[in-house]
Amino acid sequence: MPTILGIEDFLAAGLPLIDVRSPGEFAQGHIPGAFNLPLFSDGERAVVGTLYKQTGRQEALLEGLRLVGPKLAGLVEQVQALAPGGRVGLHCWRGGERSASMAWLLEKTGGLEVAVLRQGYKAFRHHVINSFSQPWRLQVVGGFTGTGKTMLLRCLQAKGCQVVDLEGLARHKGSAFGGIGEPPQPSTEQFENLIWDKLHRMDPRQAIWVEDESMLVGRAKIPDAFFARMRSAPVLFVDLPQQVRVERLVKEYGQLPAGELAAAIQRIQKRLGPQHAQSALEALDNGDLHTVARITLTYYDKTYARGLATRDPSRTRTIHAEDLVQEAIIDQLIEHAHARADDHPVDPV
Repeated sequence: MPTILGIEDFLAAGLPLIDVRSPGEFAQGHIPGAFNLPLFSDGERAVVGTLYKQTGRQEALLEGLRLVGPKLAGLVEQVQALAPGGRVGLHCWRGGERSASMAWLLEKTGGLEVAVLRQGYKAFRHHVINSFSQPWRLQVVGGFTGTGKTMLLRCLQAKGCQVVDLEGLARHKGSAFGGIGEPPQPSTEQFENLIWDKLHRMDPRQAIWVEDESMLVGRAKIPDAFFARMRSAPVLFVDLPQQVRVERLVKEYGQLPAGELAAAIQRIQKRLGPQHAQSALEALDNGDLHTVARITLTYYDKTYARGLATRDPSRTRTIHAEDLVQEAIIDQLIEHAHARADDHPVDPV
């Protein structure tokens, strides 16, 4: 008989995780690190689900058996290859027929010890959502577009600081230009799962660094509870002159296809204003990327400044970084964060 585990014990067991849901279910969201070995394709799952609703459980089970029967030996062999230690964690959506039947098969024919997740992936999702309400000690790195906040996070991480790179997890840099050259974004559900995966490995008593973001990173939405903590957390605003930021943006985006840059400008033309948008497009046609960057920064700087103004000013400190090399900026970030922790030993919710 398989061992039935609650979500915390299931995750703590350290087993190879097998998700037997359909590819579409898995793509929508899954436990990070899990392997997808679906019993049914998306189309087959739809057929079985329709039968269940129209004719009942028995007919659906029989049709499911017809569909999955030819695959069973191959599935067992794949699980054996993924679990050389002979033990495996298994789940479906609710811990129902799919995981129960697969667990029986693996134990009877594969000689494996199987732990099944009670209430399946649904239990994991409840666990993920609840985790964002914890009193995480967030420390926010702020700054206008082009400040290099992501690079600062990477440097902080290299120094041993705890970092959650939201843009990296979302596969998007946040602006209208942020998806250019990036792979497809995860669903919001999987984005939440990926944030959880980072957080649950961290010490909640220590500072966790994040970049100042809007609630939407591209199309991926930051969880409400976590975003609320970001908005109430202390901000260290790195102030770099616009010209420095222009040079950085030209270097970062200058090699990207001009057509995609033009499409990004057109996406924000109403917010830029028709005249500014046209000027930016003409500068792009002429290869004048510095002018393109200056025009778009005028819009993004105003937008960010409005958002920063809604924060508690007593919890915002500015680092004037014009004459500082990157290492000195990092040192000041850490120094200010330590000073803030002494002033505010527990961040307010």
